Amino acid sequence: MTAGPAVTGTAGPPDEASRQEALDELGILDTAPEERFDRITRLAAQVFGVSGSAISLLDRDRQWVKSAVGGAVQESPRRTAFCDTVVSQHASLVVPDARADPRFRENPFVTGDPNLRFYAGHPLEAPGGEPVGALCLYDPEPRTFTADERRLLEELARWVEDELSASEELSRAAEVQRALLPKTELRPPGYDVAGRCRPARVVGGDFYAWREIPGGAAFTLGDVMGKGLAAAIIAATVRGVFLATSGLGDMVPTITAAAEALQGDLEVAGSFVTMLHARLETASGALHYLDSGHGLGMIVRADGRLDRLRSVNPPLGVIVGAPWLAQEETVDPGDAFVAVSDGALDLFDGTLAALDDIAAIVREEPTAQAAVDRIAALGPRRATDDVTVLVVRRQA
Repeated sequence: MTAGPAVTGTAGPPDEASRQEALDELGILDTAPEERFDRITRLAAQVFGVSGSAISLLDRDRQWVKSAVGGAVQESPRRTAFCDTVVSQHASLVVPDARADPRFRENPFVTGDPNLRFYAGHPLEAPGGEPVGALCLYDPEPRTFTADERRLLEELARWVEDELSASEELSRAAEVQRALLPKTELRPPGYDVAGRCRPARVVGGDFYAWREIPGGAAFTLGDVMGKGLAAAIIAATVRGVFLATSGLGDMVPTITAAAEALQGDLEVAGSFVTMLHARLETASGALHYLDSGHGLGMIVRADGRLDRLRSVNPPLGVIVGAPWLAQEETVDPGDAFVAVSDGALDLFDGTLAALDDIAAIVREEPTAQAAVDRIAALGPRRATDDVTVLVVRRQA
């Protein structure tokens, strides 16, 4: 058995500044575990018959592990990482027996627990070709590594790179989606308005929009069935259609035109959209609204009452040619018009009783923005569903 390290595929040392920039652009450091990466490390450990496998990323002065099988430390100093040699050389590395290798025999991963002896790693490249980490194998027993095994490890590394590229694409999609949310504050005279959308994943299927109209403002909050990129694409489409049709004036022509424009896309996607669209006359406080299967709008009254807005229309994409019914409420001085997506309910007990908790927060906070921020900040850092909150408070 050869004791020395084997290095293959040398591409030359990377430029550290470019390499770090490429890693940062992936937007993956310090993110939660993901099955799409975990399945690769599980497969690698099983196929090669080793005790552990990891996807490591080399940050400025640390090694951070995105996924691991076999008890890898999630974060450790970069200077002690075997994978740092892979990245620095921009080449694969095989160490049959680390105790027999002068470069690694004093490494804390070799001398301490779990007494690593065998290591094999292949560089992971960002879409621009910069080495940002490694897919590695490790074991407490020394072993050989054949040419066929090297090729297989490289193939698995390419799979990881495909997932990293998808992460970068999702990050850019998230930037686009954030850009589609209202860019400017809406300040109707006598009203305080705020909204926020917090996707469960990088991108999501919730959206909200507002715009000034003669004599007032129009508001839309929608929730596309599903999560992730597909839902985000549909949400962007729905948002665009409603912004284009909200100038039609009457509520029914608006929803009819939007439903007809979206029906084909929703059928192809096998999806539907629940939505609340409202027009507020700022002088009188009259709120004309049309709820399409959403049912999560309400008027939080200044006297402590909560009046839920009725939902009598089907979601968009469910019934072709459905008749639409618009309704009306009044937002009096001191009241607040509030709409949320169903992910907001999960921040509490997941039932409609959560609307009472949301209403209590709206009453307690001094501004619409404070109420929106407080609600969106509840629950785990990574919620299981998209959370969107819209608050329109009429000043007393």
